[in-house]
Amino acid sequence: MSIEETIQEQIGSNSILLYMKGNPEQPMCGFSAQTTQVLMACGKRFAYVDVLSNPEIRANLPKVSNWPTFPQLFIDGELVGGCDIVTEMYEKGELQSLVDQAGAEGDASEQDQD
Repeated sequence: MSIEETIQEQIGSNSILLYMKGNPEQPMCGFSAQTTQVLMACGKRFAYVDVLSNPEIRANLPKVSNWPTFPQLFIDGELVGGCDIVTEMYEKGELQSLVDQAGAEGDASEQDQD
């Protein structure tokens, strides 16, 4: 399986997936920390991939998603955006709606992807 296929499989098998630097308990950059805080405030579990410990994913995800920076949040297979967009959506109440609807198709995958 190519790294692009691995990324697509991760995105497809997790209703809420965050590609970040570090992990939710120990983010390794301020943007990842802020994004995880906003997601946790929405009250639903999410999967994550630490791009620092997965250099191939870190190098190839921007090509797959057409988004250059980290973190990157995907909900139901769609790129939502990075820290600024996610935070703005949270402040407007839009992120909560997306998170609440995530996985409505019956996706039960909420395990962490490493």
